[in-house]
Amino acid sequence: MLARVERDGAFANRALAAALDRAGDLSPPDRALATELVYGVLRRRARLDRALDAVADRGLTVAPDVRNVLRVGAYQLLFLDRVPGYAAVNDTVETMKRQHGARLGGLANALLRRVSERGEPPLPDRVRDPLGFLVEACGFPDWLARLCLRDLGAERAVALASASGEPAPLALRANALAGSTRQVLERTLAAERPGATLTPSPVAPDALLARGLDAPGSTDAFAAGAFAIEDVGAQVVAELCGAAPGERILDACAGLGGKTAHLAALAGNAASIDALDLSAAKLRQAEEQWTRLGARGIRSRVADLTKDFPAATPSYRRVLLDAPCSGLGVLRRHPEVLLRRTEADLTLLAATQRRMLEVVAPLVEPGGVLVYAVCTFDRAEGEDVIGAFLESHPEFHAAPPPPESERGVPWSRLNGGAGASHLVRLWPDRDDADAFFAARLQRRG
Repeated sequence: MLARVERDGAFANRALAAALDRAGDLSPPDRALATELVYGVLRRRARLDRALDAVADRGLTVAPDVRNVLRVGAYQLLFLDRVPGYAAVNDTVETMKRQHGARLGGLANALLRRVSERGEPPLPDRVRDPLGFLVEACGFPDWLARLCLRDLGAERAVALASASGEPAPLALRANALAGSTRQVLERTLAAERPGATLTPSPVAPDALLARGLDAPGSTDAFAAGAFAIEDVGAQVVAELCGAAPGERILDACAGLGGKTAHLAALAGNAASIDALDLSAAKLRQAEEQWTRLGARGIRSRVADLTKDFPAATPSYRRVLLDAPCSGLGVLRRHPEVLLRRTEADLTLLAATQRRMLEVVAPLVEPGGVLVYAVCTFDRAEGEDVIGAFLESHPEFHAAPPPPESERGVPWSRLNGGAGASHLVRLWPDRDDADAFFAARLQRRG
């Protein structure tokens, strides 16, 4: 799985799910261990390489597949207390022999015994050397570490990077269309999965943060449509957009349809929602989810948001654009993003995001709302995109979020105490959510 992520560009969650499906006879503890090893190595890759390089006499120059075997062994030694050290060393050595021969098996034995004896080299101090800490402790490439320090300051950058390297909870949204509230969902899942830890989100009124919830898709509650699996940040974006009965709403980048279903729930299934996406396969999966959740009034259509819509396209009271982005805000769930993104990507993505805003803006009716969102902490894809859009589109202005009393979302907390600001940011360390940026705009009437 690690080789597929590194060599073939696979997404870790998909590679892992496919491999576990093929290995259907694995026990639940072994499935959990495999998951821990894949995500743990990806999250701690920089620290594992530092530890391995530190015990190699003349530097460690080996093929990527060989290094992955060593990383798995080192992760167990340094970060996984439940695996005895001797077992981690022996298993890694035997794996190396099977895959790469006896000579490299001997190398693995020598290196991992030294790692076991010496432990991890000291990390840079997060206060005195925040750049070194971001690079060596958190695995941020140098360009991204410098960008974070420039845009966020040392304290916020270190807090963000540290939290981004921790496992994310499974975020669930109680589905009001199935009569499910957060309290009802918590009681239901506690009965079905008594070993799970379920915590209400402090920022999303329908969200539960679940840890230790094994196979949520096999629960009776899931089959009954009582909940959707949807990150807290995505839930807050849907709340920022809002929905009401009788409205025409556009979910311009619907993806797998989580926010579309959320909007339908907010409108009590009484809105007319168009869900667009470039991927027909994603929309097919979205339609399956809408059926399970009982979300109605939704029409899906394949569309390319970099191309203008026909002049006869109807207008909408609300338009939600959750645009394609760098994904830097979802590092807890997709640590492999750090291996793939480059600084040049951000410029290209920002240009695409600006183009998409240009395409959907004319579809907003006078007095209507336009919400723009990206799952990243990068200002170039967030504040800079919105600033440029408002400067070139005087027909739009910043719009405050819905009243806090309406749904209980603490907007003043999410916009840094800026009162009725139209900009919202979520952070993994503060909100236990993916790092999201969102802006709420209104077309002048």
